[in-house]
Amino acid sequence: MKDLMGKAIWDFYHDKNAEDLLTETSISEIDELPVEYFFRGFKDMNLIEQKALELSKGKTLDIGSGAGSHSLYLQNERKLDVLALDNSPKSIEVCQLRGVQNVLCSNILDFSGETYDTILLLMNGTGIFDSLDKIDIYMEKLSSLLKDDGQILIDGTDILYMYDRDEEGGVMVPADHYYGEVDYFIHYKLDTEKPIKWLYLDYQTFQRVAENNGFKIERILQEEDSYLARLTKKDLN
Repeated sequence: MKDLMGKAIWDFYHDKNAEDLLTETSISEIDELPVEYFFRGFKDMNLIEQKALELSKGKTLDIGSGAGSHSLYLQNERKLDVLALDNSPKSIEVCQLRGVQNVLCSNILDFSGETYDTILLLMNGTGIFDSLDKIDIYMEKLSSLLKDDGQILIDGTDILYMYDRDEEGGVMVPADHYYGEVDYFIHYKLDTEKPIKWLYLDYQTFQRVAENNGFKIERILQEEDSYLARLTKKDLN
């Protein structure tokens, strides 16, 4: 992994001529992603992020922490015990330099140990599931990290709107895979990261998968095509 996103975050923090990241997917063209987006304060975050941070409680695991903005808010403003977890070494280094007290560079599937009152996955948190056929593995991992009375706060986006429609109004989705499974590409300073699998999950599909894996799920907030969901473990008795 070239860690291009981490390099951009590191360059921006150290004032090393950071450039915008360029992102694209297998179904969309190249788009600019300003690096400062990862350094936003609470007031500049979207409503889904703000609501998730307001609902966070207790010992919190921030998965895919990036530059650490969510973790810093929870640590400094909410006074929560939070661990920033990301598989980007440069991003985790910046988290630490910005003042996040507890950080760890790891893939979520390789991480184990303690359990948490809140597990946070934001900025299309469903993306880390890769694809529908791997989601059960991630659900099992998240369940093992969650206290029995804990909560998972996660956001996702239904990207059905990105597909063309036929003359009858039917959506022309792929026949060989779920339409929310895409290849995600990152470009930075003339370099390109190896594409990753990224999952955009509509709420109805997520509801079915979550319930099949022993979770209750509720939609906390809907903003256009994106939503914030809260998962809790079903009653054990």
